[in-house]
Formats: sequence, structure tokens, C-alpha cells
Amino acid sequence: MWNVGGYELESGEKKQVILHPNGRNYEIPTTLICGAKEGKTLLITAQIHAGEYNGSAAAARLAKEIEPEKLCGNVILMHCVNTSGFWQQQPRFIPEDHVNLNADYPGKEDGTIGQQIAAWFVKEVFPQVDFIADLHGGGMCEALAPCIFFPRAPKVTECALGAAKAMNVNYLLASSNAVGEYGYAANMLDIPGFILECGYGGLLREEWIQQVQECMKRLLEHFEMYAFGMPKLDTAGRKIYRNAEYLETAKRGVWYPAVQENQKVKKGELLGELGDFFGNVTERYYAAGDGTVIYYTAGMCVLEGDPLVAYGLEDSAESY
Repeated sequence: MWNVGGYELESGEKKQVILHPNGRNYEIPTTLICGAKEGKTLLITAQIHAGEYNGSAAAARLAKEIEPEKLCGNVILMHCVNTSGFWQQQPRFIPEDHVNLNADYPGKEDGTIGQQIAAWFVKEVFPQVDFIADLHGGGMCEALAPCIFFPRAPKVTECALGAAKAMNVNYLLASSNAVGEYGYAANMLDIPGFILECGYGGLLREEWIQQVQECMKRLLEHFEMYAFGMPKLDTAGRKIYRNAEYLETAKRGVWYPAVQENQKVKKGELLGELGDFFGNVTERYYAAGDGTVIYYTAGMCVLEGDPLVAYGLEDSAESY
């Protein structure tokens, strides 16, 4: 017998349910799959940022494809965590309180709705899982190369990186985030996991859906939970970046990027300019070292603290 959020499942059973964090009138559509055999428990979350859609579409397909009698272990597939953001077309934050569930852990049980959702994950969900795969994509104004962020958390880095290497993306980046969903779980609770980033611009594209779905299949095979018969992975051109530069703006302005995702940059190369509507430049940004652009803001409007360009540093890279 397996119990999640008040729902009980027998071995070899699958259920589509609505989870209600802390008993609130807040809905997280979820597929629970209890395998017929022993194994790990995998948590897959989509749309923590509600404008990043491809992971949600991939999760729906994966949930239909997994047959519980062939599964070793359990799978929790949360199709959309930020449902209020989805229905209100708020692409990033919980609209009721502006909480970012990738930056506001561990939350508060008696706090605002976003804080309560984070606290519910910490208390009710994380203790049941062995690995977390959090599905994201570039923001509404970000262009992004598919990549995985894995945690700098000594007790779980090896497990997380090993799983990341089994995915079909070219760039793996070490991350110090300890306040997002997977980052908090890794650093504070010793639960390994990663963020898979695929897609951008609020777009839903078939090739991105398929890539995310393939990654999740490979993850299940990596942990010997399910046999999909995936082909051997081509690792040509793939890199692990131990260090990256995350360029942010210190003030609002009109942004003119000079790079694109996947672009190779040299130290001192222009990354972009900040200015005004008249085309007057107030600041120029240059690469601190040789690197590869992972994502950048492709829109013009940037506010204080907004990301501009992120690039992996080649002097920290290793191929595998």
C-alpha cells in the first residue's frame, strides 16, 4: 500500500488525482503510479513556472505510456504545480503572492499560498521520494539551449550528475541554488535531483516535448525502474560546466543582446548593451572568459536584477 496526499494505491495501480497542498482549495493535477515491483520513488514536477509548457505536455504522454505492472518503484508526476499561474497566464510566479517556487524554499506552513505549497513539499512530498526531476524551459523572454542544472551538494552531486549524464542534452551545469525545489531538497535533505531546461519563449513545440519525454524515459531506465528500450546515447559534443557566469542587470533599461543561445564567445567579446528607447547606450557587457551561451534575455525590457546572459566557462568544462 502506498499513500500520497491522502490517496492510497496498491502495487500495480495508476491513478489520476488532484492533490491539495495543506488541504487548501488549490489543485495540482497529478498521476500516481505504484509499480508492481520494488524500486525507487521518482518525483517529476512540471510548470513550477507556469509559462514553461513543454515539460507538462511530456509528463502527460509519459503518464499514459507507463504501465504500472512493468514499473519497479513509484512515480509521482505533477503535471502542473503552478495551476493558478497557468490559468491566470502568469508565466513565473504564484499570482496570489508573487512567490517563485524555484527560489522560495522551505516556505511556511502558516504563510501565504506559495509559501504553504513549498512547505507542503518539504513536509509531505520530499520524505517519500528518492530523486527529483524538475521540468523547466526558458522564460517568456529567454532563448535557451537545452541543458540540465545539477546541485553542488556533496552528498548527492555524484548521483545527480550520473543521472544527468544519461539525458539527451548537451550542456550540464553545476548549480549552487539551495532555495529552489530540487536545490533545497539536495542541499538540506540529501535528496538528489536536477532541473531539465528545454524550450523557451512560452512556446510549445513538438521537438521539445519529445526531447523532454525521451529524457524522462532515460531517467527511468537509468534507475532501472522501467525498460523502454531506448537507443544508445550519442555523447558527441556534450560538456559539463563546473562554473558559469550569470550576468544580471543592476538597473532597468532597454536591452540589446549581441549573442544567441549555443554561441561560442571569447573573453572580452560584447554580450549586449543596455540603453534607452532612443538608442543611447548606458552600459556595455563583455564576456569574462571564453564560454558557450546557455541562455540570454531575447526581449528588450529588463528590470533591476533580471538575467541578461548565462554562459558556461570553457576553462571549467569537461567532455564525457
